[in-house]
Amino acid sequence: MHRLWYTGLFAALAVVASSFHFPVGPVKVFPFQHAINVLAGITVGPWYGALAAFVAGIIRILLGTGTVFAFPGGIPGVICVGLAYRFLKRDFAGFFEPVGTGVFGAMLSAYLVAPLVGRGGTLLFFQTAFLASSIPGSILGFLLVKALRRVLHKELSLEGRCSRC
Repeated sequence: MHRLWYTGLFAALAVVASSFHFPVGPVKVFPFQHAINVLAGITVGPWYGALAAFVAGIIRILLGTGTVFAFPGGIPGVICVGLAYRFLKRDFAGFFEPVGTGVFGAMLSAYLVAPLVGRGGTLLFFQTAFLASSIPGSILGFLLVKALRRVLHKELSLEGRCSRC
């Protein structure tokens, strides 16, 4: 039940932060989505994280702050982070987000989505646009994970001390 709650929270955060983007051709570059993907992949895993990215993409498209490229630009990244974290059990798994987005997402965009929606764009174009978004986003996400771990560790330590009082 907690995973579903966090999934909704991550989707909502992505939608709220969607006003911070800049257009690059037919895509909107959105580093905060990738930061949230890192948090979601590490926190709820690859599949619930993918659900959060999917829901956020749908809502962003309906609000006009996203494009159809939100799906291949967000979902593969969170899946890569979640799978990497599952195997590595280290926060640096967040740096796999650009692999999912910049490699797999760019291929999906160039060879599947762009032709389906009648948009142009080469693989190199999508890789450049997606990496320009996912690299800073993964760094931000990694820093957020580290900060949250410190805060939660301090909170849990303080709670432990108070319960002994």
